[in-house]
Amino acid sequence: MNTQVFREYDIRGVVEDDLNEEFVTGLAQAVSAYWADHGVKRVCLGMDARLSSPLFKAILSDGITACGIDVVDIGLAPTPAMYYALFRLGLDGGIAITGSHNPPDNNGFKVALGKTTIHGAEIQKIRAYMERGIRKRGAGKARSHDIIPEYVDDILARIHRPLRSLKVVIDPGNGVGGAPAMAVCQGLGMDASGICLEPDGRFPNHHPDPTISEGVAMLTSEVIRTKADIGIGLDGDADRLGVVDAKGRVVYGDMITAILARAILKERPGEKIIGEVKCSKALFEEIKHAGGIPIMGKVGHSLMKARLMEEQAALAGEMSGHIFFADRWYGFDDGIYAAARLLEVLAAADDPQAVFDRLPRMENTPEIRLACPDEIKFAVVDRFKDFASEHYQNCIDIDGVRFEDGEAWGLVRPSNTQPVIVLRFEAADAEKLANIQSAVTDKLFEIMQTLR
Repeated sequence: MNTQVFREYDIRGVVEDDLNEEFVTGLAQAVSAYWADHGVKRVCLGMDARLSSPLFKAILSDGITACGIDVVDIGLAPTPAMYYALFRLGLDGGIAITGSHNPPDNNGFKVALGKTTIHGAEIQKIRAYMERGIRKRGAGKARSHDIIPEYVDDILARIHRPLRSLKVVIDPGNGVGGAPAMAVCQGLGMDASGICLEPDGRFPNHHPDPTISEGVAMLTSEVIRTKADIGIGLDGDADRLGVVDAKGRVVYGDMITAILARAILKERPGEKIIGEVKCSKALFEEIKHAGGIPIMGKVGHSLMKARLMEEQAALAGEMSGHIFFADRWYGFDDGIYAAARLLEVLAAADDPQAVFDRLPRMENTPEIRLACPDEIKFAVVDRFKDFASEHYQNCIDIDGVRFEDGEAWGLVRPSNTQPVIVLRFEAADAEKLANIQSAVTDKLFEIMQTLR
């Protein structure tokens, strides 16, 4: 067993190499024993469109019921629909079988206990249960339940209307979010069209990640071609969104969060709003300017959900497009609900494009993923952290290291989902941006060479 599949906030690996029938059988027994020790009686199973997901779901369902826990199978569904089922169906936990935005040969498992996903040490407990072969025995039952109609209706019921109709293009990247996203947009009265709508675990059109250039290239072209007001991209399991404005510009999750924060703070001044270490300085400044309390947290959907509840904040957002609403929603990350709230803001504006045009303009990079083996990526970042503390200012080490070089800033952190080091940079002009990016990247390559 490759223990590195047990990551900070989910379990994820390459199908057949890391995740095979034997592994998933053992995982079913280990998760069931973990759940049983927490008094869990009924759980939810949902899956994305990956080719391995149906088999993995069947193995999990058989293994969990054999351990005495009942299963509610919601079938092919966005990960947020699994989270939603936890609240609406009175369940004690669940698993979303999903590789999220990773390549087609990957898959994974997001595990919930109670109403939220586990992370960190709790995931390592499941690994320990699996290594020790701990299992429970019983006779649970499995049943199917289509949660999607209720999920869509609940989203629609929470959006302020009437709204003007906007021209919207949806691109779920052949993931599982297409049908519910289209239903929500049409239910809101939008003039909605879609590309890459059919769920297909091969992801034949483009990589299912709306925060990288390849992931939004088709969406950008379609927005320009159709003269749409907005393009909305979703990742493979629809818990993240990316946005393209009417001018064909990509709007990252931190700036989407800024727009949503402004709207919430108009109604609820003084609320806490959470960003993470990859987010632009402009997000935190916008929150302050709008009368909110900005908080910087760690990256990771489970960690952000936990921080949202801990701080009793109204909203949290990641640069990667995970957006969490405690305001008029349940607190979990949901690309489709976030899209609906964004459409609410745009449709209420005199000029929807002006909402994007008013955003602060800085020179910044997207999320850069620098290939680095899992075995050394944490050590590389630790060594860079020591370097940064001597050569840069205002180092923040809550998640990797975020540092400043005059008005510019950079971030270096190990990914918890891939063999990469994540970088991001921002500066007042292109020259300063290029300088800090080049200097940091060169230093990281130098450190990597010493550790190989």
